[in-house]
Amino acid sequence: MRDTVYVLVFDGFADWQAALALCEVQRPGEWQVRTVGFTPAAVRSMGGLAVRPDLALEALDLARSALLIVPGGHLWQRGEGEAAVTALRRAGMAGVPLAAIDSGVLALARAGLLEGRRHTGSWAGQIAAQVPGYAGAAHYDASVLAASDGGVITASHLGSVEFAREVIRTLDLYSPSDREHWYRLFKHAQLPPWCVGEAAAAA
Repeated sequence: MRDTVYVLVFDGFADWQAALALCEVQRPGEWQVRTVGFTPAAVRSMGGLAVRPDLALEALDLARSALLIVPGGHLWQRGEGEAAVTALRRAGMAGVPLAAIDSGVLALARAGLLEGRRHTGSWAGQIAAQVPGYAGAAHYDASVLAASDGGVITASHLGSVEFAREVIRTLDLYSPSDREHWYRLFKHAQLPPWCVGEAAAAA
């Protein structure tokens, strides 16, 4: 049963990039969120938060994985994290939905998971410049902040709200109309219909 959303954590991971998505995942109570590290040792995020992973990569249970999230971090730009790239490749072969944001997209590219899939990233040319052998340039979409294709979500470092929207859609959270209201609320501060009356009454 796929009941777990895993998020990769490591020294310097960009803690804010998946935070909004994770809050929505937690809200219904249908999934558990578990952090995965390269080892069980505690790590410190880019924002200074100390996080002790729930499990190490070798203990990742793909049969229970509803989604595996890869945040950005300088680790990927340095070409490190090969153990995670291997795990992502294995997860992709097992049909696990994957989601990466910012430089986390580089890990998906190294795992060969972007070829033939519409995807995006932080800027055009970044993946080709940092991932030798990347062959997905024809499917790169620079016009969007997040894209989802074939079970793989990718997002720009500026697209955390769009990233969350794609995660919400992938996990089928809320109805399509409620998802749109959610996006307008967090992206444009437009209150959903059910809050407009309450706001007017409070005023």
